[in-house]
This record gives sequence, structure tokens and C-alpha cells, in this order.
Amino acid sequence: MKKSLFIITGASKGIGKGLAEKALKTGADVWGLNRTHSIEHENYKAKTCDLADLHILQKELPQFFSEAKEYEKIVLINNAGTLGDIGHLGGIENESIPHLFDLNVSAPILLMNQFMKDFKDFKGEKIIINISSGAGKNAVDGWSGYCASKAALDMVSKVAAKEAEMDRSGFIIKAIAPGVVDTEMQTQIRNTDKKSFSGVDKFKNLKEENQLSSEEEVAEKYFHFIDNLEQYSDVILDVRDV
Repeated sequence: MKKSLFIITGASKGIGKGLAEKALKTGADVWGLNRTHSIEHENYKAKTCDLADLHILQKELPQFFSEAKEYEKIVLINNAGTLGDIGHLGGIENESIPHLFDLNVSAPILLMNQFMKDFKDFKGEKIIINISSGAGKNAVDGWSGYCASKAALDMVSKVAAKEAEMDRSGFIIKAIAPGVVDTEMQTQIRNTDKKSFSGVDKFKNLKEENQLSSEEEVAEKYFHFIDNLEQYSDVILDVRDV
């Protein structure tokens, strides 16, 4: 049996890159599923794809995991996502809405479905981590699509975990929120006007007061969960609970 394998969407930047780099430090192999790649490492494999293009994604999915059968532990992390257009409904572009749900909801479900098909007979550890958000539990003005998409991903995670338990398939599924992290998404939020998002000043203050977590700090907390899953019975978790 080979070592661990981490399959991470959106591994070229932000939380995804932090997770990929942490996984590589542990000696694991990492496959990054992104449009572009920023990591060069002997154990990193670049799989270039546009996860929001569902037509192409569905055609490629049957071959995605074909080389991953001989590891002792395989972890799929659905990290790629977008905040979409920030603004109150009636003031955002229609075209941005399906793109957001394709990337934030449909792509992770497709990957989960294929992963669970391909590894149903896999005897090692098989884990799915979906990147959740507090926005999936709270109504945030200006973030209608993002809030709804994260709520959907949380529920998919809960259903998949329930089914895995019923089927005794051995899959472990968790949706884990990262807290507030210093990423490009935070920059987008801070550049929003108050009319589009009333809470913008709070996020500006978090940055000014150095209250944002770094990608590296958050990756360490995610790995705490991954390495100690037997301690956490809930499906929906938050790194701030560590």
C-alpha cells in the first residue's frame, strides 16, 4: 500500500493551497484540480479542469480517480468556490447565479458521487471534506447565492454521511467551516460598498486588527480534524471549535 492521497479542488490559492502544502509536508501525494496551478513539488500532480464547466467535468469524471486505488488513505477536499456577485437581489447580474451554483454545489456533488462510486470497495480510509461556511447558517445581505450554496453543501454532506452509515460503506463525510481567513475572497468583500453589503465595515476592521487567520493556520486546524475524526461525531464542524 502507498501513502496518503489528497485530492483538492482549488489548490492553486487560498485555503486550498494551504491545505495542499500542508498535505505535501506530511509526505502525502496531492492532486490539485484547478484551472491553473501554482505548486511545484515532486508529489504534486496538476489536474487542469474548469470545475464550473459541468459538461466537460461530467465527461472527464469517470477517469478522474482511476490511478488512486493503491493508497492506504484517500481524502477528497471540495474547496473550490466563489462568493459570486455581492449585492441585493434585483441588483446582481443574472449570469453570475448559475455559475456560482455550478462551482459551489453541482461540482462538489458530482465529485462526491464519482468518488463514492469508484472507492466503494476500497478498504483503506476514505474521507470527504467539504469546505463549509457560517454563511450557510446565517442570512447575510448581499450574499444570497453564497449563503444558499453553502447551506446546500452542508445538507448534501449530512445526507451523504447518513447514507454512508446506512450502507456501511466506510466513507467519512464532514463539512468544516474555516472561519475568517485572509484570502482573495476577503479582499473582494472589503472592496464592496455598504449598499451592496451592510457588514463591510466589520470585515475591514478584522483586517486592520489582524483578526484574519492565515492559510497555514487554517490548514493546521483542518488536519487536526482529519487526523482525529473519531473524536467528532457531528457532520457540520468549524475549525474554531478545535
